[in-house]
Amino acid sequence: MEDLPDTLEQDVIPIPVITEPKTCEGMSVDQGAQKGRVIGVFTSGGDSQGMNAAVRAVVRMGLYLGCRVYFIKEGYQGMVDGGDQIVEATWASVSSIIHKGGTVIGSARCADFREREGRLKAACNLVKNGITNLVVIGGDGSLTGANQFRQDWASLLDDLVAAGKITLEQKEKCNSLNIVGMVGSIDNDFCGTDMTIGTDSALHRIIEAIDAIVTTASSHQRTFILEVMGRHCGYLALVGALASEADFVFIPEWPPESNWPDTMCEKLKMERDSGQRLNIILVAEGAMDREGKAITADLIKKTIVTNLQQDTRVTVLGHVQRGGSPSAFDRVLGSRMGAEAVLALLEATPGSEAVVVSLDGNQSVRVPLMECVMKTKSVADAMANKRWEEAVNLRGRSFASNLITYKMLTRVKPPDGAVDAQGHALGKYRLGVMHVGAPCCGMNAVVRSFVRACMFRGDTVLGIHDGFDGLVEGNVKEMQWGEVAGWVSQGGAYLGTKRTLPENFMDQVVEQFRKHKIQGLLVAGGFEAYHSVLQLADKRSKYPELCIPMIVIPATISNNVPGTDFSLGSDTALNEITEICDRIRQSAQGTKRRVFVVETMGGYCGYLATVAGLAGGADAAYIFEEHFSIKDLIGDVYHMQAKMEEGIHRGLILRNEKANSNYTTEFIYSLYSEEGKDIFSTRMNILGHMQQGGSPSPFDRNFGTKLAAKAADWLMKKLEGGTTPDGTVSCKTPDTAVLLGLVKRQYSFTPVQNLRPETDFKNRIPKHQWWLHLRALLRALGTPVGFLVKSGITPSLADVEKPVEEHVDEVAAHQ
Repeated sequence: MEDLPDTLEQDVIPIPVITEPKTCEGMSVDQGAQKGRVIGVFTSGGDSQGMNAAVRAVVRMGLYLGCRVYFIKEGYQGMVDGGDQIVEATWASVSSIIHKGGTVIGSARCADFREREGRLKAACNLVKNGITNLVVIGGDGSLTGANQFRQDWASLLDDLVAAGKITLEQKEKCNSLNIVGMVGSIDNDFCGTDMTIGTDSALHRIIEAIDAIVTTASSHQRTFILEVMGRHCGYLALVGALASEADFVFIPEWPPESNWPDTMCEKLKMERDSGQRLNIILVAEGAMDREGKAITADLIKKTIVTNLQQDTRVTVLGHVQRGGSPSAFDRVLGSRMGAEAVLALLEATPGSEAVVVSLDGNQSVRVPLMECVMKTKSVADAMANKRWEEAVNLRGRSFASNLITYKMLTRVKPPDGAVDAQGHALGKYRLGVMHVGAPCCGMNAVVRSFVRACMFRGDTVLGIHDGFDGLVEGNVKEMQWGEVAGWVSQGGAYLGTKRTLPENFMDQVVEQFRKHKIQGLLVAGGFEAYHSVLQLADKRSKYPELCIPMIVIPATISNNVPGTDFSLGSDTALNEITEICDRIRQSAQGTKRRVFVVETMGGYCGYLATVAGLAGGADAAYIFEEHFSIKDLIGDVYHMQAKMEEGIHRGLILRNEKANSNYTTEFIYSLYSEEGKDIFSTRMNILGHMQQGGSPSPFDRNFGTKLAAKAADWLMKKLEGGTTPDGTVSCKTPDTAVLLGLVKRQYSFTPVQNLRPETDFKNRIPKHQWWLHLRALLRALGTPVGFLVKSGITPSLADVEKPVEEHVDEVAAHQ
């Protein structure tokens, strides 16, 4: 692959939003005004994991707000055919589908709808059912067709009246059509959203396949070539390569130079000569060279066999990537987008622009549908005209950053001039890397990326084993380029980690800094890592050795570190919890009416319980931040009884481990067992440390890799600006001891001392937590309509999209 500039842009993740996004958080619409509103939901084009979560959210949010909701089966074909292809949905009809792949309402490509005659039939069927609001879940072609349908709506109704197929009264009642789109595609090829529904799950399938193939490839010293999907988008191949340490990758946006066979074979030979037993090559199905000629897996195999005589195999993953259960991310993404789509429809007017619900950082927003479609098409135009750099930029700056990072980290050895004949770094800086806190998946990816990013510049990296305990004992070793090969896919922490803070033996810590001449420090870990660097920064006035740049990478399953929206390791933990909950509920498949009470980790932070509850379709999730009483618990028991009466025979309750010191998991289990003994049985599960184990998810592999590369770049800049002519490092200002976090869609370097006022040290959580507004969505999607009717509850949009500030006030009052 041709080299890109050796820079790592610092401040943005995937694809920029095209225009100022709009979200309806905190807005209120009278629920009574929604009576009689009718919504149709359908999936179109290729299926993707997470579509069922989106369908479920549309149905339940619509019913929650007083609308009627219809399934339109088999996509546009079902809309054209009508009849039993358009059926009314109930709360129970979307039960137990969130964990299923594909789409339970079917999808198809429809040639009839492309013709006006087909659209006339579709319009007639919608009018007969009173449907004037559509949610379309599909790719850019499906969304474009929906927009064309909306534009033709008035003339289609005129033709139907003239033909006597609908009455004037029906025309007046259905005089406008509102459309909201969601992008369901594993390719992540739609401009205007950071991630499409299904992409993360497809990456899970790819990484699972690569991890499995690595074992057999190593056993036989083979080279494996994997072809992945993506049509003309190389996202899956690129991120899959980054997350698996693949040796070479071919993507359509950045074709290799004409001499790619020689470049590839030379690299593979060097790796085998250095002792590597296997090679992995990823190729996107739309890969081509700079002349537009296809680069196929078979062509690559032929090249390797001819030039290197290596034992080479080809695996085409194909539709395996579309299959399987959706990841936790895709379930939450589909749920949030589906709810936002309903809210957007209820606000739409005949003159409003058609929108697509997108992901902007950690927020669901609305952006103009056709503006996104046109920009997406411009990528294909740039590639067709061989404007490769423009194509990469249109994919988003993070796409280019991924290319740069991949190229740097997958070198066989550091560039010439970076190390001596023995492999020791020749640079002038000595940088330490360590873990503090509990282990989590992604920590090894951080170390591998940091070691190679620093050595790429010629600097020395010192691995500090077992946290500050190991540092004091002198367990510090220089790390080598090849030493970290294969670390990305491994869980746990190879460097070891301890929770001990440096404050109690600061003199010994400083002595080791002096002894090993450490000039910069990276600490990856949880709340203890943040607290440790804060303690070191506070002691700079006393110890000159601590006047060095220091940076924290938040790595903890609890996601309880201030200064970031997401912590490394939490995505893997969420997937573990979600998968376990799926298995637990499956165990009751042959048992009538059973409720499971499951305890998650997280300390005093309820992130895991809340988001896993949303991903697992839980009925309730009890957390420390949101106060609950015995009345709330009894109310949830009545809720469960109502659910059972509506024909749903399984329930799921999550509880954060420190939600309440009195209302323990055992207490809640006993309460449900007693109060529901004539209606349902209850079982209890405490998940424990299995939430910290396993193999890192694709998100955590990629996230850890990018965070460490950015941390290395930041340290270099601070050292270059803070080193005196005699080589002494002097960094005393707050901005030289920071936490690198992901805030909304920005990578943010926040001074740890500035985070002190934002931290609840007693309970080890941030004072402001963005995910608290998801609590309302969790309740809305888990509350049976029958329970609302019996209770006389009239929900509104304000209940669903409660401002985060109100939750913050509630937490403060509780504490």
